[in-house]
Amino acid sequence: MNINLIKDEIKNNIGKTVRVKVYGNRNKVDEYIGSIYEIYPYIFTILINGESKSFSYADIITKDVVLTYI
Repeated sequence: MNINLIKDEIKNNIGKTVRVKVYGNRNKVDEYIGSIYEIYPYIFTILINGESKSFSYADIITKDVVLTYI
């Protein structure tokens, strides 16, 4: 995937609900449900239970973060 395609896809889905899976160290997987909140040149934020969490577009390319639109 191209980082510009990912940015465009996220930009077109601002405000939509997503499931976020974050793959961490030692096979740890965190899962959140929230909505895409803001986008910036290198990161985007997701609002989860009133709290903002930020992720980078590069994390999606490396599959450290997986977004599923609900």
